[in-house]
Amino acid sequence: MTHNTPLSPRPLRHLAEVHRRVLTTAQLRSHGVSTAELNDQCRPGGPWQQTLPGVFLLHPGPPTGEELLHAALLYAARESAPGVPAQPTVDDPHRPVYAEAMITGLAALTLHGFSSAPPLLSLERIDVLVPRLRRLRSTGYVHVVRTPSLPAPRPVAGLPVAPVPRALADAVTELTDAGAVRRLLTEAVRGLHCEPAAVVRELTAAKLLSRPHVVDAVDSLLAEGRAIAEDRLYRMVSEYGLPDPVWNVDLRLPGGPQLGGVDAYWPDHAVAVELDTRAPRQDEDAMWSEYARKREHLERLGITVVHITPKKLRESLEQQAAVVRTALMASTDRDPAAYVVVLPR
Repeated sequence: MTHNTPLSPRPLRHLAEVHRRVLTTAQLRSHGVSTAELNDQCRPGGPWQQTLPGVFLLHPGPPTGEELLHAALLYAARESAPGVPAQPTVDDPHRPVYAEAMITGLAALTLHGFSSAPPLLSLERIDVLVPRLRRLRSTGYVHVVRTPSLPAPRPVAGLPVAPVPRALADAVTELTDAGAVRRLLTEAVRGLHCEPAAVVRELTAAKLLSRPHVVDAVDSLLAEGRAIAEDRLYRMVSEYGLPDPVWNVDLRLPGGPQLGGVDAYWPDHAVAVELDTRAPRQDEDAMWSEYARKREHLERLGITVVHITPKKLRESLEQQAAVVRTALMASTDRDPAAYVVVLPR
C-alpha cells in the first residue's frame, strides 16, 4: 500500500479536504485500513504520522494550523457511535462534525480574527473546551478545558469555536502579561467582537477579577466600551434628526442635593438618556442599588429616564432613536416636571 493508494472501496467524497488528511484510528478502520497497514504507513520515514493518541496525519512533514485544529477536535470530540467521531455524510451534510468539543483560548481568538492573538503555528498548545464530566486528558499540544455548561459554538472556517467572551476568559486564565491581557480585552470591544458586560461576566465566572492585572485591564475595557457607546449616542441624535440635548451633565435640585449625572438631557422636555455601560462584578451590588435609586428619584420629579445599553445602540440604533423621540413627544402630555439645575459634568 502506498501513500497514493485509496484507503478502501468506501469513498471519502463526503469529507472535507482536511478530513482526508487528518483521520482517527476508527475512521481509518472503517475505510479498510488494518492495524498492520496503519503501523506500516506510520513507520519512521513513512508517509503518515501520529499527531495525537488515535489521530493520524496522512502526509509527512509538519502539520498546518488547520490540521492541528482538526486533529485536536478529533481527539476531544464525543464519539457518536463506538469508536467513530461524528462526521458529515452525503445524506446529512449539516450534521455537527465535532460533538461536545470546541476550540477556545488564544487559538479561538486567532480564529475570530484578533490581531493581538498569536498565529496558530506559534502557539505551544491549543485549548479545547469540553463538558466537565468528560473522561479526557490533556496530551501533546492539546490542553483540555472543562466547563459545567458548554456555550453554543460559533462556526469559524468550518470549526466549532467558543464565543469571544468565553475564549477571552480561557485565554486570560493562563496569561500573566498585563499588556497582553489589556490588548486582548481592548480589541474585543474596539473590534466590535462583543460587549464589555459579556466579557466581565465570563471573567467573573472564571474567578479572574482577584488578579490585579486583570482588574486593570477590565477598567480599560469598560472605559473603551463607554467611549464607543457615547460616540454611537452622538451619532444617533445627529443621524435621526433628534433635537440637540445638553451632553454629560449633572442634575441638582435648586439649593438641594445632587440628583446624579446623565449622558444626555433635554431640559425643555424633561427627558434624560442614561447609558448603562456598567458590567456585573462581584463588588458592585451597592452600585446597582444606587443606580436604581437615582432613576426612581428622577422619575418621581417628573423626569423621564430612557435607559440604553451599548448593545442596543450597536444592534438597533434606529429603534433607540424612536424610543427617545417618543419620550420627547410625550412630554407635552405630562405634568410639568420639577425645576432642576443643570451643571456640566
